[in-house]
Amino acid sequence: MAEAVEIVEVGPRDGLQNQARIIPTDRKVALVDALSEAGFQRIEVASFVSPRWVPQMADGAEVLVGIGRRPGTRYMALAPNLKGYEAARADGADEVAVVTAASEGFARANLNATVAETLDRIATILDMAHRDEMPVRGYVSVVTDCPYDGEVAPASVARVSAALRDLGCHEVSLGETLGRGTPERVDAMLRAVLEELPPERLAGHFHDTSGRALENVEVALGHGLRVFDSSVGGLGGCPFAPGAAGNVATEALAERLATLGYETALDREALARATALARSLREG
Repeated sequence: MAEAVEIVEVGPRDGLQNQARIIPTDRKVALVDALSEAGFQRIEVASFVSPRWVPQMADGAEVLVGIGRRPGTRYMALAPNLKGYEAARADGADEVAVVTAASEGFARANLNATVAETLDRIATILDMAHRDEMPVRGYVSVVTDCPYDGEVAPASVARVSAALRDLGCHEVSLGETLGRGTPERVDAMLRAVLEELPPERLAGHFHDTSGRALENVEVALGHGLRVFDSSVGGLGGCPFAPGAAGNVATEALAERLATLGYETALDREALARATALARSLREG
């Protein structure tokens, strides 16, 4: 039997957040529903950030309330602070994601705080989430390169990942946010992080600016990671990482994993329909 790999679909949140044209709520709901039909175990559907910072995500509550709920799929939302967490929980999120960064420059630009301050915010969220029995996933941004600080030391990524583990995140997603990381540097980063967390507690989150995301996925597979984030149709980018392209495309990732002999349990025909819908939402 083929070994299983989970693809976490982040297109409705991480994919759409950088689109300049505001996508109507009903189209976002339609995209999530199409992705649900493909059989994902987890779909990140909304972000409860300030609409002043990310206007595209202002309708997160409406999206969470409006989607159909497929049995077997968990619907996630990003919550940058306690207010965002409370809104995500109230609107029906099954899992919450929190975010910090491996560099001070990116933390200040993206989260308006130092890395230590972001971890303090996350600790407050985790305290509440534990009482609510809400699973929390942690994101570490810029795990190889920062647009403000340059190359990121693997030890910094390991230190922040360990902090998220200690706070209670059940999984840490390692975000290669700029899409500039080479397989060699991804390998060095993972070696450092794996001294702190086992591979089953980690996910890979690779952007494809340099066209090497799938190579980096293969490096992570070699280190034992079996969870990867991707964005249908290659949607994405980051408002605070100028020039970064979208996440690795879900359809390309699923195809590469199948070629390598892994099982994703996704319905390929349903995924193709969701991909066509996602591409129709691209600006321009």
